[in-house]
Amino acid sequence: MKWKEEYEKWLANDALETSLKEKLHAEKDEKVLEDSFYTNMAFGTAGMRGVLGAGTNRMNIYTIRKASEGLARYVAENGEEAKKRGVVIAYDCRHMSTEFAYESARVLGYHGIKSYVFETLRPTPELSFAVRYLNTFSGIVITASHNPAEYNGYKVYGEDGGQMPPHGADAVTRYIDEIADIFAVKVAEKDALLANGLLEVISEKVDTPYLEKVKTVIVNNELVEKQGKDLKIVFTPLHGTGGMLGLKALQSVGFTNVIQVEEQFQPDPNFTTVKSPNPENREAFEVAIDYGEKYDADLLVGTDPDADRLGVVIRNKSGKYDVLSGNQIGALILHYLLKQKQAQNELPKNAAVLKSIVTSDLGTLIAKHFDVEMIDVLTGFKFIAEQIHSFETTGSHTFEFGYEESNGFMVKPFTRDKDAIQALLAICEVTLDSKQAGKTLAEDLEEIYEQFGYFKEDLVSLTMSGKDGSEQIENIMKTFRAELPDSMGGEKIVKVEDYQLSERRFLADGKTEPIEMSKSNVIKCFLDDGSWFCLRPSGTEPKIKFYFSIKGNTEAAGSEKLARVRDGLMKIVEK
Repeated sequence: MKWKEEYEKWLANDALETSLKEKLHAEKDEKVLEDSFYTNMAFGTAGMRGVLGAGTNRMNIYTIRKASEGLARYVAENGEEAKKRGVVIAYDCRHMSTEFAYESARVLGYHGIKSYVFETLRPTPELSFAVRYLNTFSGIVITASHNPAEYNGYKVYGEDGGQMPPHGADAVTRYIDEIADIFAVKVAEKDALLANGLLEVISEKVDTPYLEKVKTVIVNNELVEKQGKDLKIVFTPLHGTGGMLGLKALQSVGFTNVIQVEEQFQPDPNFTTVKSPNPENREAFEVAIDYGEKYDADLLVGTDPDADRLGVVIRNKSGKYDVLSGNQIGALILHYLLKQKQAQNELPKNAAVLKSIVTSDLGTLIAKHFDVEMIDVLTGFKFIAEQIHSFETTGSHTFEFGYEESNGFMVKPFTRDKDAIQALLAICEVTLDSKQAGKTLAEDLEEIYEQFGYFKEDLVSLTMSGKDGSEQIENIMKTFRAELPDSMGGEKIVKVEDYQLSERRFLADGKTEPIEMSKSNVIKCFLDDGSWFCLRPSGTEPKIKFYFSIKGNTEAAGSEKLARVRDGLMKIVEK
C-alpha cells in the first residue's frame, strides 16, 4: 500500500467523520501518518486491536465497519438460520466503545442479521456466556483489554462462546480483504433496526443467569456462607467493567465485607488514576494498597477494564503487600480446587487441567500430585476453549481448570474465555480457607514451593511500534532461529520447541519429533532441569515477549539462575 495515496484519499473524502478529518489536518508528523496508512488494520484470529485515530491502520468507525462487513458476509454464508440467531455485542468503557458497538450492529442489520447489544458496558466473559445462553451464531466485544487509554479493539467469538476458531477467522479475514473501498460499506439506521426487531438492547436478560452460574464456582459453600463475612476484601475494577457484576457476585455467595476503591469504581476511558490499567503490575494497585493499609485488608483484588483478567495482592512475611503473578494465582487456585475436590470425592478419574505453553510448569507438578492430567495449548484462551469442546464431544476428559500466566483464569466452562468474575470468587475462597486455618496466602504459597520446587518466572516485553518495529521483531525471531545457542546464562540447552516449524529438537543427538499443535511463531528452549525460556511476538500488540520459568532448590538459587538466563538472552536480543 502506498500510504500517501491512501492518506490523500481520506483527506479528500468530504463525508469523512468530522473529528477524524480534524485529526488528519492537525497531524504533521510524517512518521505517525505513515504508520496510520502504510497497511490495513490486521485482523487476526482474535480480531484486531490498535490505537484510535484516522487511517487504515487505526481503530475508527470505518475500520470497524469493514471488519463487521467481513463478519456479516461470513454469517450470511452460513444461511438464514445463522442470520436469525444473530450476533451479540458487548463493549467496555473505552473511548468510542459504544459507538463502535452500534456501528457493528448497523452493518450487520443492513445484511438482515439480528444483533443483541448490551445497554451499558459489560465484561468480556459475560459476552462469551451470552453467545452460549442466547444461542447466537457469533459475538463481538469492543475492548482493548488492559492496553493504555489510546487503544481500542474488536474481538470476534464463535458460536461455542470461544474466540472465533481459525477456520471462521480465516473466512472473515478473506471477506474483509475483498473490500476494496473502506468507505463503501453500507449501514442501516439504528432506529429502523430497533423498530423492525433486528436490534435488541439487553441487560438483566443475561446478567441474572450469568451471575447464577458464577455462584457455582464456590467449592466449599458452607465455609463461604458462614465465614465469608470475615474476609476483608479491597476490590478495584480499575475504572472498567468489573465493578457492578464483581461486587454482586461476591455478595451473592457471602463475601459481604468488600471495600470498594471509590476512585476507580466508576468507568473512566482515560483511566485517570493509573498509568496503565493492567492488574499484573504493582503500579495499577497503588491506590488499592493505600486502602489495604488503611483497612488492614486480608486480600486486594483488581479486574482489568474488560474484566477477563484478575490481579491479586497479598501480605508477605514482613506485612507488606505483594502483587502475585498469574502463575502464582493459578497455582494457588489449582491446588485448592484439586485438594477440595479430592477430599469431597468429586475428582473424576479423567480430570484434566489446561494451561498455555508459556505458563509455569508448577501447575503441571500440582496436577500430577493429584493424579490429574495437565494439557498444554498455544497461548490464547481460544485454544483452551477448543480443548473443552473436544472433551465434551469425545468424553475423553473432564475439565477442572484452565489458566494462562497473563492472569487469565477459568474455573467453570459456562464461559469459553478467561473470566475475572469467576476468578474473583475463587481466590477469595482460597484466601478464606487459609484464614480459617490460621494461615495467610503467602504461607500457602510457600508450602506449595516447598513441596513442588521454587519456580521463579519473569516476562520481558519489548514494544516496537510501527513498520520499523514489525520488521525488527521479525528479524529477532529469524536471527534466533538461524543462530540458535547451545547454552544460556551458563546453563545448557537440551531441547528446543519451534511451533512455527511444528518441531521438537533434542540437541544432544539432533533427533526431532512433531509438535501436534497449530503453527505459531514461538520458540521455546529447555534447560537440563526442565527450566525454560521462550520467545513469542504478541498477536495483538506491537510487542515481542520473552518468558522465563526457572526452577531452583531454594528461592535464592532460583532467583540467581533466572537472572543469569534472562541477562544472557537479553544480551543476544540487544545485538
